[in-house]
Amino acid sequence: MRPIISIKNTLAQGGFDQLLSHIYCRPAAQLQPFRDRITCVADGFMKEFDRDENTEAAIFSAPGRTEIGGNHTDHQRGKVLTGSVDLDAVACAAPNGTGTVRIFSEGYGMTAVDCSALAPVKEEENTTKAIIRGMLAAVAEKGYSVAGFDAFVISDVPGGSGLSSSACFEVLVGVMLNGLFCKNEISLAEIARIGQYAENVYFGKPSGLLDQMGCALGGIVAIDFFKKEAPEYHEVQYDFASAGYALCIIDTGGDHSDLTADYAAVPAEMRSVAEALGKEVLSEVDEKDFYKAVPELRKKLGDRALMRAVHYYADCCRVEQQVKALEENAFDRFLDLVTESGHSSYMYLQNVDTYRDPAHQPVALALAMADHYLAGRGAFRVHGGGFAGTIQAFVPLDMVDGFRADMDSVLGSGACRVTYIRPVGGCVLVE
Repeated sequence: MRPIISIKNTLAQGGFDQLLSHIYCRPAAQLQPFRDRITCVADGFMKEFDRDENTEAAIFSAPGRTEIGGNHTDHQRGKVLTGSVDLDAVACAAPNGTGTVRIFSEGYGMTAVDCSALAPVKEEENTTKAIIRGMLAAVAEKGYSVAGFDAFVISDVPGGSGLSSSACFEVLVGVMLNGLFCKNEISLAEIARIGQYAENVYFGKPSGLLDQMGCALGGIVAIDFFKKEAPEYHEVQYDFASAGYALCIIDTGGDHSDLTADYAAVPAEMRSVAEALGKEVLSEVDEKDFYKAVPELRKKLGDRALMRAVHYYADCCRVEQQVKALEENAFDRFLDLVTESGHSSYMYLQNVDTYRDPAHQPVALALAMADHYLAGRGAFRVHGGGFAGTIQAFVPLDMVDGFRADMDSVLGSGACRVTYIRPVGGCVLVE
C-alpha cells in the first residue's frame, strides 16, 4: 500500500500509464477515463470513510467476463471458452483496525459485515452481505486471519447484463482479501472457487464456476471443469481485431428479477438426466450411453431435460473445435461454431425466452435484429444465462458503426457496446 496522495500524484504524472494501457487495451492517448476512475475511487474512499490523503491504501480491479463458447455447460463440469473484458469494478481499500468489513458500492450504498460472525444467514440470501460474508468465511477457513477493512467501489459492469457483475464483485472482494490479509498467496483460480462457494452456500444461487473463473483469470481461457476440485485451463492467444472483427455485447433490456426458477431449472434438468443414469453430472455420462437411454429417459423425465442434455454434449464438443479454430487462425470456422451454438441454445437448451409473455421477448427480438443487420456476415448468439440480459455478436469492422446504430435504434441508446478482451483478471492495480 502507499499514501493516497502518492497514488494520485503518480497517476497524474503518467506513472501508471503502461500498466493501464496493458490492462484496458487502450493507447496512452485514450487513458484519461481510466485515470479518472482511479482518482474517483480514491476520492470516494476518503470522503465516505473520513480518511485523508496520507492514508495508505491500495487499488484493486476485477473485470466482467464474456462467454465465448459453452453455454450452460460449466455446472455439469463440462467445457467452456471464456474471456475477461475491459469493463471492470475498481476499489480503493485499506484495513480499518476493527472487526467490521465496510464496503461502499457507488449506486448501491454501504454494506457492513462482522468478521466474527461468518456462518451463513438465511435471511441474507440474494444480498451483497451474503457474498461478503461467504468470501470472508472461505478465506478464514484457509487459515488466514481476516479483519476489518474499508473499500469504496465503482463498477461499469452493468448488473443483469450477462457480463457477470456478481462474479466480478466476488473476485474483487477476493483480490482485496488476498492483497490486504493473505500476502497474495491465494491463486486466482482458488479465488474463483471461493466466489462460487459464497454464491452457492451464502447467496443461495446454484451457479457453476464459469463466471468466477472468467473474471478471475483474465484473457481468453479454455476451461475443462471435469475435475471438480482442480479444473484444467489454458490461455488461448487470439486478437479478434486482427481477424477483422469486433466483439459486441448487446443489452436487450430484459429483467432478470423473476427468472431465478428458470435459471435453476437448467442445471436441475441436466442433473436429472445424469442421476437417472447413475451419475452426478452429465460430464460423467458417456454421450453414447445417453443416446442409447433416450427412449427410457423420455418416459421418466420428459422432453426438455433430454433436449438440454443434447445441447450440453454438442456445445462441449464445439468448445474444443472453437479452441482449435482460434489456435489455427481459422476464424471463419470459429464463426460457424458460434452460430451453431446460438442455434442449439435457442432450440435445445431453450434459454432465449420463457414465453410467459408473448408480447415481451427482448432476447429473441435482439437475435432477430442481429441476424437481419449482419446480413449473413459475422455471427451472433444468446449470451450467458439467457432468458434476459445480453446477446453477443462478432461484427466485421467495416460494419461496426452501422450495426451499433441499428441495434441501438431498436434496443435503446448504448445497448450495443464494443468490448475488448482484457489480458489481466482480478488484480492489484496499485499496491
